[in-house]
Amino acid sequence: MALLLMLLTVPLIEIALFVTVGGAIGLGPTLLIVAVTAIVGAAMLRRQGVAALGALQTAMERGEDPAGPLAEGALLVLGAVLLLTPGFFTDTLGFALLFPTVRRALIGWLGPLIAARAQRAERRPTDTAPIEAEYRDVTESAAPKAEDRREQP
Repeated sequence: MALLLMLLTVPLIEIALFVTVGGAIGLGPTLLIVAVTAIVGAAMLRRQGVAALGALQTAMERGEDPAGPLAEGALLVLGAVLLLTPGFFTDTLGFALLFPTVRRALIGWLGPLIAARAQRAERRPTDTAPIEAEYRDVTESAAPKAEDRREQP
């Protein structure tokens, strides 16, 4: 439900911002700003993405929990998607995710919520009743002989 609300709200916010900014500075500068933010965001993502991959690799080599670097990498990808999506609101969110302090704060806030949800999912009772079925071996050695096969019409 929250995703549906977001999918409906974000485009409305973007349209309102495009109209407001476009009315204030004109169409050309508005489109130029959108294009420049996408280019700058992609360049920043490339630089920070390499650093995030390095941190993930270092954590794996040391035998540490890679959840932190992995979460930072996921937020960087989300930031890139938001930057490549045309609009001022999504650009603002995307640029915010490029700052390590914002990503760490978001991970600190969302981490416990995700962990609690995962624990609840693990504790769900599962049906452990056996599944009974009949089967037939169809390997080459168990294939019926030619005389046992019936002609198909």
